[in-house]
Amino acid sequence: MAPWLAALWLSAAPDSWALPAARPCTAAERDELAAEATTPWRLTCRAVLRANQSIVRPILIEGAEASGAGLDCNGGAIGRPGLAVTTRQPTIAVWSRRITAQHWSRPTDIRITNCTIHGAVRVWGMGADGGYDDLRASSRTADHTATTQGSAPSHIALDRVTIVGTGSIPLYVGSGVTRLSLTRSTLSGRSDATALYLDAESADNRIENNAIAVETRREVIAIDGSARNRITGNRIDLKGRPGVFLYRNCGERGVIRHQTPSDNQITDNVFSGAARLRPQLVVVGAREGRRSYCGEDRGYPWGSSADDGDRATNNVVARNLRR
Repeated sequence: MAPWLAALWLSAAPDSWALPAARPCTAAERDELAAEATTPWRLTCRAVLRANQSIVRPILIEGAEASGAGLDCNGGAIGRPGLAVTTRQPTIAVWSRRITAQHWSRPTDIRITNCTIHGAVRVWGMGADGGYDDLRASSRTADHTATTQGSAPSHIALDRVTIVGTGSIPLYVGSGVTRLSLTRSTLSGRSDATALYLDAESADNRIENNAIAVETRREVIAIDGSARNRITGNRIDLKGRPGVFLYRNCGERGVIRHQTPSDNQITDNVFSGAARLRPQLVVVGAREGRRSYCGEDRGYPWGSSADDGDRATNNVVARNLRR
């Protein structure tokens, strides 16, 4: 969003919002949201649920027309407890929509608060239509990082939410997503992979003052070619798994990782439940090219195509405690 537009939105009166979805939902829209349906409901307004209301319908926040949308669950819940969700249909999806191969319509300035979310939240830009062809093609150009970030959702705030994982990664921050914040929240339940994933080319995200206690099969937090993030003040129950891994997943699906996992701050976190043998709280440079698919992006003079190493630099890892 242009700075002048952001300033206008922040200073605007309620009847003069600058963003298309920054308006209260109508009664009819709230009724649609509350329907017993399995098809995702497109949120293009600001919804406030009744106290402790439960909504079972998935929510889709897609495209620029959803910019400014919000959801305040007022202590209520979204999703069906225990129901396994998929990467293609998470409980809440914040997605960009493809216009052309080079242009995507992206939502910005989304706020979700006071919710229990059963399943997963997935924020995704280029490639949200289910394929990696666009990401792969973009990665073969020199300005891939800027293009990916310009195509992805930005300024997404998750505050005082609880995400209860049912198998899929509870919070997936996709390629190019910038300025997402998870604050004063809880990640719980189970995941077949990690609790939180920050994907390639994403940046400037904040994970602050949360409780993370997810049964994972891998490290709890993955920082894969993601930069300038702040992970601070969290309480992280490892349940015997590794904590935070910083790496660059070179060549996966033939997509060149341009950005390195650099300039991140991982500070003032409290880790519990570490493995007794070889406990791993924060590992900077966790892969260094040790993957069979690293060669799938060869032939270009930049990023992981030219160098399979993680190249994780200027990261600050300080004042983290193990209990």
